[in-house]
Amino acid sequence: MDVIALIGRILFVLLFFGSAMGHFTQTEAMAGYAASKNVPSPKLATQASGAVMIVGGLMVLLGVWADLGALLLALFLLPTAFLMHNFWTQTDPQAKQQEMIQFNKDVSLAGAALLFFGIYAGPGSELGLTITGPLFG
Repeated sequence: MDVIALIGRILFVLLFFGSAMGHFTQTEAMAGYAASKNVPSPKLATQASGAVMIVGGLMVLLGVWADLGALLLALFLLPTAFLMHNFWTQTDPQAKQQEMIQFNKDVSLAGAALLFFGIYAGPGSELGLTITGPLFG
């Protein structure tokens, strides 16, 4: 079961690493999009969210306080879903559909992150192939 948990952690964090790279390599474009969504300090928010994705992703991947890493990712994803993908404000059907897809992706990933949190902070904290045990366990 340890190897299965490791594979699950690897697959889970791949999206965050790819997205974080975009936050750092395309900061101006992403900050412009954040500004269009009325995010305060959009450039700083873009860089900070990229850092949260890398730190949280690494914590889950390596099993260094994986519960805390998963919680960081959930705390990033839920506000992002509502601030950046507010499909209910869109009037163009195609834009509305795209924002709804992104909203649902973020909410679903937040659910998965909370599941990781619960597993690693609770009964699954003894799943092997981690560097540390849980912070909240």
